[in-house]
Amino acid sequence: MEDEVRQFVIEALGSMNYDVSDVTGDTDLGPAGLDLESLAVAELAVQVEDKFGVKFADDDTEQLALMTLEEFSAEVAKRIAVTAGGKAE
Repeated sequence: MEDEVRQFVIEALGSMNYDVSDVTGDTDLGPAGLDLESLAVAELAVQVEDKFGVKFADDDTEQLALMTLEEFSAEVAKRIAVTAGGKAE
């Protein structure tokens, strides 16, 4: 599931006009990497919510911006598992 989420995030960022040519799992979403502004993080969160049926609280945005792509994908996968009634690994 994490791979699917990661691929979706990369495609979403590309559609938001971010250069994703050098993006890896270790790429930070925030200032040390892609440098997503809070509005871009919020937009990404909404796209992920729409695609995977998970929810992020408004105050999650700041924390999401501090994650790497790998960490963000794992967080989304964990929320998908919880939403589906499964247990997070």
